[in-house]
Amino acid sequence: MASTQDFNVLRAQAMRSNLDEEAVTVNTRALIDKVLARYSGEWTVLRELLQNAADASASKVIIKFETLPSSTVPVPQISDPSTILKHTILHHSLKRLLVSNDGNAFGPNDWSRLKRIAEGNPDETKIGAFGVGFYSVFADCEEPLVRSGNEAMAFYWKGNSLFTRRLQLSEAQSSPDTNFVLDYRNNTSPIPKILPLCHFLASSITFVGLTQVELWLDDYRLLSLTKLVAPGVEVKIPKTLETKTHEGLFRINSVVRETAQLEAKWLNIVAWKPKASLIVSNSGSTPSTVKGATSTQSLKSFFSRFAQNTNTAATERAAQEDKESQVAISEDLMGECKAIVFLHINTATIQAKINATFSQELERATKKPPPKSTKIAVLTTSYDEKSASSSSIIGTASKTTDIFASVLPTKSGRIFIGFPTHQTTGLSAHISAQSVIPTVERESIDLNARWVRTWNMEMLRAAGIVCRIAWSGEIVHLKERLSKILANSQMTKLKQEHIENVLPEAIHMLNQFTFRESTPSSQVGTLVEEAFWTCNHNTTIEILSSRGVLPSQDVRIATEDLSFVEGIPVLPPELMKQADGFIKKLMDYGIITDITTGDIKKELERQALNEKQLIEFLHWLGHKARINEVDTVIVRSLLDVAVANEGNENNKPGRVVVLGEIKHFINPSRIPGTVPVPPDTLSFKFTKNIDKVQLEALGWEDLQIVPWLRWLVEMSGGQGALPKDQDLTVSTTFAGIVLPILSKQWDGLSQSSKSTVVNLLSTRTVIPTKLGMKKPSEAYFPIVKLFDDLPIIVGLQSVKDKLLTALGVRKTIELGLIFEKLMAPPDYSADASLVRRAWSHVDLIKYLASVRSDIPTDDVKRLRNTAICPAEASNGKATDKRYRVTELFEPNDTLRVLGLPLLQWPGVFRPGSEEGKFLTYLGLKSFPGVAELIPLIASAVASGDIALRDRALKYFVNFHFQHGCSVQETAGTKIPYLPLEGEDPKVSVLPTQCYTNENATIMGFRILRKDLHPHAARLGVEINPPILDCIERLVKAPPESHRRAVEVFSYFASRLNELNGRSLDILTQASFVPVTSQSISSKGSGRLLPPRLCFLGAGNDDKYSEIFDYVDFGSTANSFLLRCGSKHEPSTQELAQLVVREPARVFTVFDSPDRYLELLRTLAASWPNLKKDKTLVKDMKKAPFLLAYKEFAAQSPSRNRQSRLSNVPDANVDDDDVGVRTYELAPADQIVIIDDVVNYSLFKGNFLAAPMEEDLENLYISLGSMLLGNLVEQKLQIGQPIEDQRDAAKLEKLIRERIKLFMHDIPTDLIRHNAAWVERNLSIVVVKSLSLRKSLRARNVTHTESKTAIQAKDQQLGHRQFLGYTLFVTPGAHDLYDVSQALSHLLLTRPKPQHVITLTVLLETDLYKLRSRGYNVERILQKKAAEKRVAGEQRRKQLLEEQENINDQEAARTTSQLQISNGDSDHPMMPGLFPDSPDRRPQSSKSHDSDAEISRDRRRAGFFGAITRALGGEDGRRHTQLGDEKALPPPPYSSSDPERAMTTTTSPQPVTAPHELQQNLVNAIKSARAHSSQNVVSRPEVNSVSETQTFCDAKPAQDISFYALTSSGIKIYLSNAMVNKDKFIAEHSIALDAFASVLIDCADTLALSRSSIHMFQDDGSSTIAFNKSQALFFNYRYFENLHLPGVWEWNRTDAIIYWFVVLCHELAHNLVADHSSAHSYYTESFLIQYFTKITTKIANVSQSLSDMNLVD
Repeated sequence: MASTQDFNVLRAQAMRSNLDEEAVTVNTRALIDKVLARYSGEWTVLRELLQNAADASASKVIIKFETLPSSTVPVPQISDPSTILKHTILHHSLKRLLVSNDGNAFGPNDWSRLKRIAEGNPDETKIGAFGVGFYSVFADCEEPLVRSGNEAMAFYWKGNSLFTRRLQLSEAQSSPDTNFVLDYRNNTSPIPKILPLCHFLASSITFVGLTQVELWLDDYRLLSLTKLVAPGVEVKIPKTLETKTHEGLFRINSVVRETAQLEAKWLNIVAWKPKASLIVSNSGSTPSTVKGATSTQSLKSFFSRFAQNTNTAATERAAQEDKESQVAISEDLMGECKAIVFLHINTATIQAKINATFSQELERATKKPPPKSTKIAVLTTSYDEKSASSSSIIGTASKTTDIFASVLPTKSGRIFIGFPTHQTTGLSAHISAQSVIPTVERESIDLNARWVRTWNMEMLRAAGIVCRIAWSGEIVHLKERLSKILANSQMTKLKQEHIENVLPEAIHMLNQFTFRESTPSSQVGTLVEEAFWTCNHNTTIEILSSRGVLPSQDVRIATEDLSFVEGIPVLPPELMKQADGFIKKLMDYGIITDITTGDIKKELERQALNEKQLIEFLHWLGHKARINEVDTVIVRSLLDVAVANEGNENNKPGRVVVLGEIKHFINPSRIPGTVPVPPDTLSFKFTKNIDKVQLEALGWEDLQIVPWLRWLVEMSGGQGALPKDQDLTVSTTFAGIVLPILSKQWDGLSQSSKSTVVNLLSTRTVIPTKLGMKKPSEAYFPIVKLFDDLPIIVGLQSVKDKLLTALGVRKTIELGLIFEKLMAPPDYSADASLVRRAWSHVDLIKYLASVRSDIPTDDVKRLRNTAICPAEASNGKATDKRYRVTELFEPNDTLRVLGLPLLQWPGVFRPGSEEGKFLTYLGLKSFPGVAELIPLIASAVASGDIALRDRALKYFVNFHFQHGCSVQETAGTKIPYLPLEGEDPKVSVLPTQCYTNENATIMGFRILRKDLHPHAARLGVEINPPILDCIERLVKAPPESHRRAVEVFSYFASRLNELNGRSLDILTQASFVPVTSQSISSKGSGRLLPPRLCFLGAGNDDKYSEIFDYVDFGSTANSFLLRCGSKHEPSTQELAQLVVREPARVFTVFDSPDRYLELLRTLAASWPNLKKDKTLVKDMKKAPFLLAYKEFAAQSPSRNRQSRLSNVPDANVDDDDVGVRTYELAPADQIVIIDDVVNYSLFKGNFLAAPMEEDLENLYISLGSMLLGNLVEQKLQIGQPIEDQRDAAKLEKLIRERIKLFMHDIPTDLIRHNAAWVERNLSIVVVKSLSLRKSLRARNVTHTESKTAIQAKDQQLGHRQFLGYTLFVTPGAHDLYDVSQALSHLLLTRPKPQHVITLTVLLETDLYKLRSRGYNVERILQKKAAEKRVAGEQRRKQLLEEQENINDQEAARTTSQLQISNGDSDHPMMPGLFPDSPDRRPQSSKSHDSDAEISRDRRRAGFFGAITRALGGEDGRRHTQLGDEKALPPPPYSSSDPERAMTTTTSPQPVTAPHELQQNLVNAIKSARAHSSQNVVSRPEVNSVSETQTFCDAKPAQDISFYALTSSGIKIYLSNAMVNKDKFIAEHSIALDAFASVLIDCADTLALSRSSIHMFQDDGSSTIAFNKSQALFFNYRYFENLHLPGVWEWNRTDAIIYWFVVLCHELAHNLVADHSSAHSYYTESFLIQYFTKITTKIANVSQSLSDMNLVD
């Protein structure tokens, strides 16, 4: 770098350059964002807008947050404001911030400055300095709007540039206020925390010129702040004080002391906290010492454990109090609280003296010249005003909501630069210095920049001097208090009790000016403190001592209890204890010293026992007695001889106190020491510093309230030695002392003590009033200010009302006196000037409103019943007549046009005012109720004033809901007042006499005037007349024509929901339906029938139209008849009742047995319901309504039985051979059920037979018909048993073998005995002959025939007896039909011919034929095979030889096929082979077994093998997946499989038999089941095809859950990671149904249960399908991506083929768990076995889709 370069020359050359001049550009958005990054703060926007209002000389600011409702949490439907406001705070978001002030409107310069950054307010008296404050609004608002006066300015962005537009407003749009409209950038901004915001606003109003600030949330005013400032008093600056700062920049010219009052009103919800914030941790664990902490910290942690329990208890107690307060707040969130605080503000006027250079540099930094004069204010709180502030808190949440927490400098004050900053002062006082220069963000004081630092440091030193002046003012006030106390005590010398009276105030003052470290900059507090202590010329400061306020150089510190040394002024011990910080500063600065030995020696030279010595003596003696160092005798002896001179106010010896006569001492918590006490009580000044325990150790007791009060009363009235100023009945001052003491102890007194007090005081003049001492019953509370001549109590501000009330003090004036004043005329003096005006009703109401809570109940009743208020006359003045308040209405224009009596009230009447509320309480009506409006309307109609009636009606409907009028109240009126539609306007009716449904005119009802229909509900008018009235009119005048019936019934149809209970009972019984049809039930035309006897429809096509009445009035009218009991068709019960009642007529009308049988079939199907009607069943059993027939045999030659089946009668009989049948109706007991066709063929024609239908037979039997078998009597003729019973054994074995097959499919209710019972109880015997003689009971008909098998029980044949059930058969070829017939009666309750035939077939058919026909005979075959194996060794050898022959043949077949395969390898590929078939390359010479293995592989390597491998069948994965192709192993069936190439020899494997393979496939299909089944399903056993298993088994994880069902019932499982499952189902519902349809087609092809099919969707899974415990799952995602587009294009073929192969793959896992070659074998077997079916299914589906496409 060249050191000789002249940069000035270089700059000059650059300025003379000819290059283009360019302006510096600014990215406005980025600039604002960066400025706001430094300008951030919690309430920055509000602070800047409040500052703007203060600079504009505004007095009031309104801040309003407008909100948006939540999009997820609905607004509560109730209108409770508390609920709505709570919901708003919890769930709404901010929409807009509106800040308005009433300051000066913007001028041209203001508008210009508003759109320029960094150009602050040039007025040095204003707070704004940098010109960037307004731009803080862009932190949350994108495009703000400002309106002021008659102009507005809108901000908007174009890219990164900010633009504005001005608008001149019309007169209507103009406003005297200035409004800032800030719409939030987004709709998610939450409601700010209300309480911190209120704290900010309360502190903001403290030092600025604003007098009122309001905070609104929507339409709710949350907070109102008001500031009042009393006129200031100049503070005298001590001459010893240096008023110039250290560097001489500032001098304090004067200080003015002002008292400010801040009043806050807020809603309880400000203090409301959500429940989560009320949780208080109960953990009491002590935090462990942090690693690296010093030993001091460890010791502190150790000793803190001793205070742990106390802290925990305090925390829990505070938490409990907070919880209780929150409960109270939650009960009244809209309740209003109020608080007032009083502040001392010492404002100093400061003169600045700076040179020109300093001024220029400062102006450059701040853009405004430094002020020549400025002000610094110090805000403090005095003790008295602090107490007044605490007592002025009102409301539920007032104590928990410390609105003024940031205003009162209780712990550490803050620096205010117009508004509070983050910088603390270091003492309990706020310092306002608007000329202090802050940093840009206005949160700290700039102590870095050179000139600004000097200015600010001097300002802080000036603030320290002002604090010292404020201290002096407080000390002066303290002196004045002491002087006043001394004067009141009538003493010339201050005593200890005088000091104690001001001691709390002194402690408060010292603590207030105790300096601590300030934050964040400690330098600020250091500068202020330094100036405070060093600004005095002398090293001294005035302070309170035991002798009053003295300079610190005259005061000492007592290091021990030396109170008996009364001559030395010392700091009171309590002052040193509670203000130790300030005392330490005094000692640090050397301003005060301890008591020296010389001081104590000098004072002890005095020997007289004065009061202090007495106190010391008592303290010492009491302490010794308490610790038992002296006994009672010694104590008594010392007290007996001890005396002391009690000094008087002149500090001279006075009354001699003999301690031996003392019995009581004063307890200051009960009786203060300043009051007179009985002679046996030691004055409190001697005992106030002695523990009660020590005094009791001396044998004394504390003085009680009642004895003390009784003594005072006895000493009153000049009867005792007390002076008049201590006479309770004479001295107002003394009464003002005694009564507060009594009030303080009143709640703690027992009821008897209270009664004693009342008896002592109620009859004496103990109440001080402005008219002197009065008895309690003659005195009034201070709130009673109605008349000047009332004896109002004075000087009892701290006395509780409950005490005064108990004594009899009045809170209200007697009403008689009030009325006397009210009615009295004005009182004029002699010179005609008005001295006292007459009371008006307005004056009375205002007074009564002010004492509303204190008015007795009887007086309230009297006020309501007394005419005290005039009404408003037509000219607006008051009427001469007075009315009761309950007779008048609020004066407003709305009621005035109605001619109602209005209260006369001068000016504007405000219902919300205290007077308005009280008048409402007395009964003033704000609106006319139904009781007033309806007579008004009726009288208007009577007088012909239709316009007044219409106005009244309009008022009524407009304010119906607002005034809470009830419909019952309106509808219950007895005065007609409603106009009718289409009738004379002067005609009026009751609300119950008209309706709004114009269709009601059909029934003759009147209609309300049409324009009032929208308000019918408010008027009490119903839409329709009562349904019972309509029904009554319908019954009295039923419709006579079809047209009339349609109208009437249609009207009733519109009111179906009203028909129930009694109305339906009437309608179902009444005859009002006109019927014109001819039927059995009507017996004529033109009749009226009940609806329950009518049926709906044309009746032409109904099968019962000929026997029932049908009507049709249209669908609408028919719906009414349906509700009344009509039906579309008769019920079975009605059918039964009709056919039982008139069976012959019904049979005649039907004119066909078939139609009548159809009716009986209907009854039979409904028999379970019909039999519940006992009466009907009884009638059905007696009535001849059942159809039966009698058959007469045809005349034809008999047939020979050609086969065993021919033994069954009618089995193969032609229709021409059926005999003649005659039908007739008969009761059930005359009809026979044919339960044996053989018997029927023998005896037909001799009885009435029931139709041979099972349902009808059950009906006939239930009604009493008999079985034919029970009518036929049989007589057996059984021959003797033969010796050779081998036929019996064979037959028994056959029966036991086949009986289980027969019983397998028989319903349980038909079984009489099962197969096991037959095996145990049935025996078979071969006899020589069998014959059977049958006869029909009660009829002379018999028949005898030979039989080959008969079953009988307990038979005696010769000398042999056969017990139990025995089947007798003839030798030789016995007919198995006879056997079956005999067994069927033993096995079944009601055997049928088909049962006999079935059993016959089972007995005579070969087992293998039965298996081919579908019977499960495997168990029987296995048993037979076992029997054959036991037969002999020879047979087993033969079977082994046969098996070897089969193996040889199979080997030969395999070799032949292999040779053929090798021979074809050189030939070209034949048509029809698939592209992925293995190459026909020559194979190397291998063993025979290897060739067989290769051959088997090749047989599987075709189309299905390729599909299987493509779907993962050979990739070593159990679950079909899509993955990386590189990760898949080579196909195991490929000829190039390296693992198979390594195999040299393979053992021969058995080939699965075709029938076993088919059985395995069926078992796999049957084992598939629905997921989450309750059954335990085991994998079916298979004859496995063993092959080399060299594959892995992967099981991908699944995380899905059931969620929905398709329309076809297929379950849908969705991934648990899916966020919006409902949305997925809604968007893919049609596609999911399409996928389900494809899977169902595939499952139906396999006869697979649909319940085993499941679908799932998992975007994170690569699984196409998987088998979970025999439940099959298929991934919808693959269907959607692969096949859904084709399905939409009517192409389902590809989808069906693909998912059919997948289904077969997963079904194979029901047989083989892993992906072995066995699994591939079964997969391909499925495909081969069902290939034909799936191709047929595809063809049918394709054809159907093609037909649908053509139709479309």
